[in-house]
Amino acid sequence: MTLIKSISGIRGTIGGRTGDTLNPLDIVKFTTAYATFIGGKRIVVGRDGRISGPMVRDVVCGTLVGMGYEVIDIGLATTPTTELAVRWHEADGGIIITASHNPTQWNALKLLNREGEFLTADDGAEVLRIAEAEDFNYAPVEKLGCVIKDDTMNQRHVQSVLDLRLVDVEAIRQRKFRVCADTINSVGGIILPELFKALGVDFEILNGECTGQFAHNPEPLEKNLQGIMDKMRQGGFDLGIVVDPDVDRLAFICEDGKMFGEEYTLVSVADYILSHDQGNTVSNLSSTRALRDVTEKHGGKYTAAAVGEVNVTTKMKEVGAVIGGEGNGGVIYPESHYGRDALVGIGLFLSSLAQKGIKTSELRKTFPDYQIAKNRIDLTPETDVDAILVKVKEMFAANKDAVVNDIDGVKIDFPTRWVHLRKSNTEPIIRVYSEAQTMAEADELGKQLMQVVYDMQ
Repeated sequence: MTLIKSISGIRGTIGGRTGDTLNPLDIVKFTTAYATFIGGKRIVVGRDGRISGPMVRDVVCGTLVGMGYEVIDIGLATTPTTELAVRWHEADGGIIITASHNPTQWNALKLLNREGEFLTADDGAEVLRIAEAEDFNYAPVEKLGCVIKDDTMNQRHVQSVLDLRLVDVEAIRQRKFRVCADTINSVGGIILPELFKALGVDFEILNGECTGQFAHNPEPLEKNLQGIMDKMRQGGFDLGIVVDPDVDRLAFICEDGKMFGEEYTLVSVADYILSHDQGNTVSNLSSTRALRDVTEKHGGKYTAAAVGEVNVTTKMKEVGAVIGGEGNGGVIYPESHYGRDALVGIGLFLSSLAQKGIKTSELRKTFPDYQIAKNRIDLTPETDVDAILVKVKEMFAANKDAVVNDIDGVKIDFPTRWVHLRKSNTEPIIRVYSEAQTMAEADELGKQLMQVVYDMQ
């Protein structure tokens, strides 16, 4: 059983002993600490479709009421919907109850500031300090808070996508797209049909019931998506669309059933944005070089950030990026908000396809072709991650062709390839990502570093 406290929030498996998992007592502690840190009057709460969601919501909302807060409960909602709702309700913060791509036994508290953006590392550290101190002060009976239900946020989110300047609603409607979407038994099955209807897109939904009983591993990777890929191969669709349980990650499948490549979700959307608005881009260190190539083609400057959405958004603000995100299918478009948003990504991608008048597979061929291998190593209690990172840096220190970056784990950049090793913010694993011009070369490079870790465990 696991409890992880990181820049991505408080995340853990449900059930088990206090202090080791995400259980009611720990949920109360961390919610109270967050409410103490925020020090306001109103907090938005939204949740994905997980089985444990109602229990966690009840504990979170009850705790916030006990702290004297007015709680805006927007119910079953995506992560980006909740982020936007914080702004629309002029709230002091927000809590998203979701473990994103993690399996069904996981849940999490993702914590937002008054801008509807994730807390910074320093702010998150302060919340954890308050939680560990457990010096809490709850409201007296006459100052208890209340819960107000609001079921209008999904509709408002969809309308906000349609209102974006570069979402070409008319072109999309004229193209008469037919799409197949896998919404993995969570909130995507509620909101994506509304988006498709508004855009005039004919659609079929796989795993559309919001039961929290995920039909397959919810991370939108090729190995988990054979069902929709087989469906696409049968023909009759222009595009396959896959989201994770909280709908901030987005992957596409071509009309022939082949993966568009989750790394190329951001690349394709950025190419479309940059063809209309010249500017800079940002992605994290574990993302494909293709975004750099596309950005430079349009005359902009690409910058890499440490992994973690708040790190990417912070860097985007620093360099004035017009588009950014993460290679895991996360699109961040500042004209909407500073958060990964699959609905925004869908609207922009369909606009690009409609304006170009080409097939999805043809669009994919217009981008630089890199292959990225994504491997992982499960951590044991004895694993010394810091020692491993030091060892990796030492291995490449004398290599003149290698550029070492240690702002987040260790990334080794070579002229035609790279490898990045880092401890995950969301799971008890070490991620080893590597990219080259062929999958065999990328996988070999990644496995070289994985062997270093195995030798030290």
